[in-house]
Amino acid sequence: MQETRQNKIARLLQKELAEIFQSQTRMMRGVMVSVTRVKVSPDLSICTAHLSIFPSNKGEELLRNINANEKSVRYELGKRIRNQVRIIPELRFFIDDSLDYIERIDELLKK
Repeated sequence: MQETRQNKIARLLQKELAEIFQSQTRMMRGVMVSVTRVKVSPDLSICTAHLSIFPSNKGEELLRNINANEKSVRYELGKRIRNQVRIIPELRFFIDDSLDYIERIDELLKK
């Protein structure tokens, strides 16, 4: 069970990561990245972020690109939250495919 401090840090990281991805994907027309869920380890050193990528067929390629540029994303995050946390957490990104799963269930129910 997450503590209050972990929840506050997770919300802060989710908001800041969403703004970072929004500014970076603004140049790429037709691509949208949203941060759906963020979990932080109890020692606040590891951040696990689940990303929802639209269109979903570009998801794997974009996730590889994000993981390759993880250091620059962490640096940008550090510039934004340096006065609020002591340690800038290590970032781990995963694709959140829950929306695709919901679409698939709806499709099956319509048949």
